[in-house]
Amino acid sequence: MIPAGFEYHRPADLESALQVLQTHGDEARCLAGGHSLIPMMKLRMAAVEHLVDLQDIAELREISVEAGRITIGAMVTQHALITSDALNAAAPLLREAAEQIADPQVRYMGTVGGNVANGDPGNDMPGLMQALDATFTLLGPDGSREVAAREFFEGAYTTLREDEEILTKIAFDAHAKGYAYEKQKRKIGDYATAAAAVLIEKDGMVAGKVDIAMTNLSDTPVYSEAAGAALSGTSCDAEAVKAAVAAMLTDIDPMPDNRGPIEFKRHVAGVILGRAVARAWSRA
Repeated sequence: MIPAGFEYHRPADLESALQVLQTHGDEARCLAGGHSLIPMMKLRMAAVEHLVDLQDIAELREISVEAGRITIGAMVTQHALITSDALNAAAPLLREAAEQIADPQVRYMGTVGGNVANGDPGNDMPGLMQALDATFTLLGPDGSREVAAREFFEGAYTTLREDEEILTKIAFDAHAKGYAYEKQKRKIGDYATAAAAVLIEKDGMVAGKVDIAMTNLSDTPVYSEAAGAALSGTSCDAEAVKAAVAAMLTDIDPMPDNRGPIEFKRHVAGVILGRAVARAWSRA
């Protein structure tokens, strides 16, 4: 449980951090909250010769809510998501999800950017950001670029972020009504057996635009456009929810593990989505 030797870097600004990454290439890794990388280093599953700690870069901790658009720095912690009143008023889905992540000790250190950039299909924030149609800003030696959350994840622990790029911020539109994050897990602190993020915009007496994303049911988070389409134009009644669940089940691809066999996970996914839709509809 002791990592191999490494050189520790703690830059004070993004330019310095990028210089370290450029100098050392794939021998360098960025450290955000550390809940994924440090255990892997201790178990010798990850060999990191240069560790670049982003804790001192103040601009990565900023939260902005302006004109209906939310921007969150990559080093904003899960605890900050919970305690920011402005953020909760504009996008309460974030607080609802963050409160279900692990435990307070983890939430004090775990960051939004680290949760997203790691590409772990069990993490909560990737699916959440897909439901919100968020945009990720990546900064590298050639400047910055933006990537849609729905296109960012390529496979388990594989994303569109290049080795010399840093995920600096996440932006999305405010969504204060018609939201729910439902998560089933074996025990406090565990990854989800299945989780669902649902956003519903009401159009008169029926659902208008509906966004649904599922977590830990494939090697990437799953944005289920078909499930959202099944609910759009309906009152989210039992038949519409049944159709949405059926559509979602065609999009996911769970694997058996210590959280259960495939059929159990598919059953849980359907139950969780049904609960999330009911709660989101009641708030729409």
